Amino acid sequence: MNINLLLIGLLGLPLVASVLVYLLGRASVRQQHILGMSLAKFLTLLVLTGEGVLLYLCLRVWISGTSPSTTIGTVMVGLDGIGLIVGTIAVVLGFCVVLFSFGYMKNENGEEKYYALLLMLIGSMIGLGCSMDLFNLWVWFELMAISSYFLVAFYNEQPASLEAGFKYLTQSAVGSVLVLFGIAILFALTGQIGMWQIWSTATSGSPMLYAGATLIFVGFGIKAALVPLHTWLPDAHSQAPSGISAMLSGIVIEAGLVAMLRTLSLLAQTKFPTGIILLVFGCIDILLGNLLALRQKEVKRMLAYSSIAQVGYMLVSFGVAAISNSYEAAAGGFFHMMNHAMMKGLAFLAAGAFLYVLHIGKGEHVPLMLDDLNGAAKKYPLVAFLLSLALLGLGGFPPLAGFMSKWQILVATAGVGGTLMICVVVFIALNSVLSLAYYVPVINHLYRVDISETVAAGKPIQWVMVVPMVILAVGIVVFGVWPPLANIFSYNAAASFLYPFGL
Repeated sequence: MNINLLLIGLLGLPLVASVLVYLLGRASVRQQHILGMSLAKFLTLLVLTGEGVLLYLCLRVWISGTSPSTTIGTVMVGLDGIGLIVGTIAVVLGFCVVLFSFGYMKNENGEEKYYALLLMLIGSMIGLGCSMDLFNLWVWFELMAISSYFLVAFYNEQPASLEAGFKYLTQSAVGSVLVLFGIAILFALTGQIGMWQIWSTATSGSPMLYAGATLIFVGFGIKAALVPLHTWLPDAHSQAPSGISAMLSGIVIEAGLVAMLRTLSLLAQTKFPTGIILLVFGCIDILLGNLLALRQKEVKRMLAYSSIAQVGYMLVSFGVAAISNSYEAAAGGFFHMMNHAMMKGLAFLAAGAFLYVLHIGKGEHVPLMLDDLNGAAKKYPLVAFLLSLALLGLGGFPPLAGFMSKWQILVATAGVGGTLMICVVVFIALNSVLSLAYYVPVINHLYRVDISETVAAGKPIQWVMVVPMVILAVGIVVFGVWPPLANIFSYNAAASFLYPFGL
């Protein structure tokens, strides 16, 4: 099996296909014929299916004991455990979003741009996961930021959408500049941009080294929506098309977190306090994310704030792992990353389905409010059930996937021992219960006896929008009932993260 061709195909296929998708869709618009747009949609699904096959083949190579890595020109790329989990989430969630968008985005102006940019977004995240040097990590990160910016501001005729896009662009640009300066400092000190070369060179700390690491942490922290760098997130999630909201919350902010982890792990041989920093910011994210979500009446905005808290659980687990070299803690963080992608993806798609049938499908670009959902379960029982399932999973209700990954994080943290870790366990457990204070009211609105006027006047939901939600719901239940299924992803990703720390 030719590893070079596998990796080149994995990285290049979505980017090449995005151009073809745009040209097919654009030709359809100019000729006022639906065939080109239909072919563009089919090609998008076909490419993501092909990406899934390539990831599976890379996994087989990896399991056989050969590391899937190659050099393209002078650039080295490879697929380790972290790259595998990022690529898998991006492809699976992207496939579901594309299928959902067939109904949600039908006949929207610029539909061809939407699918082309979505493919570019997915391809850039796969490239980010496979990068073996800091400069190309930054390049892929920038491509992800650019494509996601245009998708956030897709409804460019809406002032609120343009405002959200501008805020997102401005803060992302600042973060990108900080990362680039940080990389420049590390290069000046070590003479290297390759990750392993920097790791073997940076064996002692210096103020300039710590300054470079701090700049990179803040820059990637903006994309990962760490508090207080999160202010772009609620506007972007609430104003973007619902499929893009699912991508932003399910994998884009996690990709920023992965880029941060990649960089900070390179300083494992110095005295840079990676574990403490991740632990502190994780606790802050959990608490403030929950408190900010509590006061929201707009559904997508509430889900956006809850993403901050969910990223906090991952940060805590990675912080504990960096402090104690705990495989269980790191694997729990990556397991929660997978589960969060499914749960939050389902939540945004279900909320998007309600938004479409209650407002957008009738030409109304207004936000989905809690009161709009009163009695929705009577008219839309399946979608109401799926949204409830996602919210209960996010709240840590057993035996769903969200409970299992949170439980693994709690057990691993408690296993480290010490007063600090016990306090962290109590803090996480209490905040998980606190999150139910804003998840449960949504379910309460769905199952109220009286139907709102908005629901009564709602349109039927298209089956093509329901199928991807069912796929994600099955994943939430299966990984909850049988969590060892995720071990091949979570533990290998944990090994990739902890290896620089000496394991």
